[in-house]
Amino acid sequence: MQAVGRQVVARTSPGAWVVWGLAMACYVTAVFNRSSLGVSGVAAQHRFGATPAQLGLFGVLQLAVYAGLQVPVGVLLDRFGSRRLLVSGAVLMTLGQLLLSQADTVSGAVVARVLVGAGDAMTFTAVLRLVGFWFAPSRVPLVTQLTGLLGQLGQVAAAYPLVFLLRHAGWSQAFLGAAVVGAVAGGLALVAVRDTPPGTAVVPVPLQLSSVRELVASAWREPGTRLGLWTHFVTQFSGTVFGLLWGYPFLVVGEGRSPTEAGLLLTLLVLVSLVFGPFLGHLVGRFPLRRSVPVLAIVVSSASAWTLVLLWPGRAPLPVLVLLVVVLATNGPGSMVGFDYARTENPPGRLSSATGIVNVGGFVASLLTIAAIGLVLSSLSGTSLHDYKLAMSVQYVMWAIGVAGVLRTRRRLRAQRGLVLDTFPAAVRRVTRERRATPGT
Repeated sequence: MQAVGRQVVARTSPGAWVVWGLAMACYVTAVFNRSSLGVSGVAAQHRFGATPAQLGLFGVLQLAVYAGLQVPVGVLLDRFGSRRLLVSGAVLMTLGQLLLSQADTVSGAVVARVLVGAGDAMTFTAVLRLVGFWFAPSRVPLVTQLTGLLGQLGQVAAAYPLVFLLRHAGWSQAFLGAAVVGAVAGGLALVAVRDTPPGTAVVPVPLQLSSVRELVASAWREPGTRLGLWTHFVTQFSGTVFGLLWGYPFLVVGEGRSPTEAGLLLTLLVLVSLVFGPFLGHLVGRFPLRRSVPVLAIVVSSASAWTLVLLWPGRAPLPVLVLLVVVLATNGPGSMVGFDYARTENPPGRLSSATGIVNVGGFVASLLTIAAIGLVLSSLSGTSLHDYKLAMSVQYVMWAIGVAGVLRTRRRLRAQRGLVLDTFPAAVRRVTRERRATPGT
């Protein structure tokens, strides 16, 4: 189904929160499944006899499938709606976790993670589409931020309950439990999620290759879409790589932290992002022409925190690792700014395609970084802190590429819109004066 234009509701009904909440159950489950390999990385190496490069291959394939499906998923969303894709994604992830629970070879595990990646790819943008239809325009930015942030509770479930099951119930039972969670979430979506509010006019349209090609091409030609992609690319990957796969082994094997400490640090990563996200959303809303400023600040702070840890003589003390995790917690909220560029710079008719393009950025950066870290570890012994520090240093290459992309596309967008901006401090003073001069603000 494809909406005629973008019909919006005048006010947000209680039913909107119910639909969003049930869809969020699918997204939380998707993040849980996505992150399950990271916290089980050490156990996976023992179970499958995998090298660090092979373990990295699991994550690379999962993210490659996720990134590669983003544009097709955007097109399918406009054709079939969110409900069908949420259910389909839950089915694929459930099958993947069932297979992983019984797998005892690297090839079986790879197939399982490909299924998980395919199901994961269908979930996030499906929830964002529901937000656009069910919520009043004034609510959409807030709910979009909440979607990205609360979805990371799945990472908490992977960092603590799944680790507990792995230690006390074993591999098979832990991933059978993950499969059951996915099946329940998909069942709820099937029964109760609806694509649009009652009375919203939709018309079914056929999928035609020529129209799809033009839709995607027009979204890509928009500099705002490409700026969103590079924003997502440069802000997301470091936190994702840490939380998805290499953070847990780095903390346990490299830094010598206990599994409990590592799990708590990964939990802190999510909790801090829940606090930072609304603040960043407010800042971006207040200064829409300066969205790249907090983005670049997040990149600089992330690179600085990693530099401190990597140059620390020997194992870093716990407060330094806490600082690293707190800084990396800004990465997820920062990547959401990329979707804001897609929303404001594209007409409604190609928003899903533009959102899919943006969502490719961070996951391409993440999969390349995961693969590079795995290759470096495999070329070394992969068991010492020195090895892990060398491997984690590949991130600086990705930051350099991403920052160059942001600066280049930002310049093109400003030229296209004829923008000549004052300095950021001057913009803050101007907005403050306007706010004081406007009654009731």
